[in-house]
Amino acid sequence: MTETVEESTASAEDLRTAMTDQLVRAGTICSKQVEAAFLAVARHDFAPDAPLVEAYAAHEAVRTKRDEYGIAISSVSAPDIQAMMLEQAQAQVGMRVGEVGSGGYNAALLAEIVGPEGSVVTIDIDSYVTDRARTLLDAAGYGRVEVFLADAEHGLPDHGTVDRLMVTVGAWDIPPAWTDQLAEDGRLIVPLRMRGLTRSVAFDRDGDRLVSRSAEVCGFVTMQGEGEHAERLLLIRGKEIALRFDDGWPADPEALNGVFDTERVEKWSGVSVARTEPFTGLQMWLATALDGFCLMAVDADLETGLVAPQNKQSNLALLDGDSFAYLTIRRDGDRAEFGVHGYGPHAEQVAEALAEQIRTWDRDHRRDEPVIYAYPISTPETDLPTGRVITKRHRRIVISWPHEGQADHRTTNDKEN
Repeated sequence: MTETVEESTASAEDLRTAMTDQLVRAGTICSKQVEAAFLAVARHDFAPDAPLVEAYAAHEAVRTKRDEYGIAISSVSAPDIQAMMLEQAQAQVGMRVGEVGSGGYNAALLAEIVGPEGSVVTIDIDSYVTDRARTLLDAAGYGRVEVFLADAEHGLPDHGTVDRLMVTVGAWDIPPAWTDQLAEDGRLIVPLRMRGLTRSVAFDRDGDRLVSRSAEVCGFVTMQGEGEHAERLLLIRGKEIALRFDDGWPADPEALNGVFDTERVEKWSGVSVARTEPFTGLQMWLATALDGFCLMAVDADLETGLVAPQNKQSNLALLDGDSFAYLTIRRDGDRAEFGVHGYGPHAEQVAEALAEQIRTWDRDHRRDEPVIYAYPISTPETDLPTGRVITKRHRRIVISWPHEGQADHRTTNDKEN
């Protein structure tokens, strides 16, 4: 980030006000209580090693710990993501709030929102993180926030029910303890990974099930401890290209050997978006509509230009035995058309299947958002609503679109391998 003279001489209070105003103008902050919290809490107190301008960058996280490979395992999340989740939470004065993941700053924001009449407890599995959070919270005047060292898989230690539970690490599943400690009318906000896609889902409790009220795109450091779940990579063409699988694994990974020896097949969908138009609904639709859905990544250091994905780090793809296809785009003025590149002996069929689902999304679901349900793992499939069922360790996640019953292929059950 390049720092201007004005930024370098601005005070922390000026930068905090400017950051908050930016989030209000963008519509990320839309409630007075969240705005007041952002104006009250000094973010730089929780990122003491970062320059002021970086501490108050609206769209940037501040990494606070990395593992031996240099991968961030703890951070102060980007302000826009924190504001989005706080708006999803709709916490009120006097509420009891639990937080999983203890950067300190978010807990301080929550403390401002619920006030002295409420309570905030935050837990983390890493003693470095909890010790750091405790020190910074005390120094910033938020000693009333309780900090515990614990594995979140087992819930909040020595604690009763909470009105809101906010998870600030990427979760693959929803352990029973989170629902057990949620009040009957409580809300869980969790960055939930579903078939490789992460959405911050605001779930309301409805008996023993959870029902989504909103789902927003986000990215988080992943869960550690018993709730950890690593995606699996299928490397092709050496290590240049990886297919990433979050749920499931191909029956015969070796079938893709030599897949790029075949001629590339191109299909164009006729579906386009404006340059600044989001298409996150298409991502979720393809993840729910297609068996064999996965994500493709290209190693920047090994890239030869063989493939032209829409997104080199996390691109939508479809694998079917010895063939696969991926999403690409071509630009025409201020619009971009979705297309598909396919490889393998059955590239024509796989590419057409992916292109057809792009058209289906455009025709039937472009303006839709799915409802996401989380049921106990013991729930019989016959008692689940229609939709894509993703079976995890503790939960059956159901992603249900409007008019779901019109398509049989979206009721396939993905079993964990």
